[in-house]
Amino acid sequence: MRASLTTWWQTAAVLLLLLCSLPTLATTPKGDWLLLPERVWTADGNAAHVGWAVLVHDGAIAAVGPRASIQTPAGAQRIELPGATLTPGLIDLHSHLFLHPYNETLWNDQVLTEPQDYRTLEAAAHAKATLLAGFTTLRDLGTEGAGYADVSVQRAIDEGLIPGPRLFVATRAIVATASYGPGPRGFRPDLDLPGGAQEVSGIDQAMAAVREQAARGADWIKLYGDYRVGPDGATVPTFTPAELKALVDTAHQLGRPVAVHAASDAGVRMAAEASADSIEHGYSASAGTFKLLRQKGIAYEPTLTAVASTEQYFHHYVPGRDPPTPRMQEAARAFRTALKLGVTIGNGSDVGVFTHGENWREPAAMVAAGMTSAQALHAATDVAAKILRQQAAFGRIAPGLRADLAAFAGDPSAQIDALEKPVFVMKDGGVYLRPASGREDPPR
Repeated sequence: MRASLTTWWQTAAVLLLLLCSLPTLATTPKGDWLLLPERVWTADGNAAHVGWAVLVHDGAIAAVGPRASIQTPAGAQRIELPGATLTPGLIDLHSHLFLHPYNETLWNDQVLTEPQDYRTLEAAAHAKATLLAGFTTLRDLGTEGAGYADVSVQRAIDEGLIPGPRLFVATRAIVATASYGPGPRGFRPDLDLPGGAQEVSGIDQAMAAVREQAARGADWIKLYGDYRVGPDGATVPTFTPAELKALVDTAHQLGRPVAVHAASDAGVRMAAEASADSIEHGYSASAGTFKLLRQKGIAYEPTLTAVASTEQYFHHYVPGRDPPTPRMQEAARAFRTALKLGVTIGNGSDVGVFTHGENWREPAAMVAAGMTSAQALHAATDVAAKILRQQAAFGRIAPGLRADLAAFAGDPSAQIDALEKPVFVMKDGGVYLRPASGREDPPR
């Protein structure tokens, strides 16, 4: 009894210390802000507007346009952003807050050895780093063995307990039985291993899993449509067409869109035929399959940075020194094919495979693979907001939308690498990063 009480007090002390170290956050920021950058990129076109300003009132965008055209209320707080471009807050459609880079700790070891409580605290730190990088919205596609803890992180952010981006969560994700890790290959057959996702077989189990995850708080349903379970580790589809259709149909009936992990051409095509809402990865998808995505209005997140990162960790690729590996070339070819065919491409990086807060690397990778800087910026703002069905709430700088805004040194609409240098971050009208302090500030 004494030992358990000691443990309880130790845990309480750690949590109290954590909470006391965080900035005080307001759930409904009030007041007026006049933001004065060198230029404003609204996402309504491709070029930034020099000499424009943005007025924010009670957490919403009240006006945007030439400085002289904006009537500023008395008492409005002014923030000068010389040399910077103000953009909509950035969006990453494929993140994993409960993971950290595999060259720090292998995926198996994270799932098997890191306690869920610890991983949840890590996720809170990752959320803060992401917000301070200018990413005000994340779609988090699975806790990778941490259960429904993403729902709690989402709640803590929404209630102002911790700083972080707007979260759209997928909870556990759903996989076909014995098709995802850890194991079972390579482990003793008598071990009952925790899984990185919820395993199902058959239509009844598939439908039940979707219903359970939706009831637990999933905003999106994440499925693994294929995986490395074929002969010699080949990537092949894991669900039958009937199972996949049941999963997607059940999710849609419950008002949840569906994101499908699919790397093989067969996996992507099956997901498209089942009417998934977004495809993640798509590295081996053919032109014919991408045409099907375009015809059905299915979005595609290429996750190019994840490929480069795993090649660096496991295949000795050195950025800046080595030419792209065959896997990187395959991913870039798929991306260029989708771009040429007019597929809707959203910014989704698979961050967690690489360091949280470096989400900017994915728009930069898309530019390196063939997009213009403006196209990549659209993919991370208004296009991503439409994929989330949130275009009426955020994703552009326009009156009436929420004041989710970020500013970067330079002009990312002309040179995407400017996203590496955030100087200002506002979410829902609360200021988290500003030039005067060089650190996060509590929302006013």
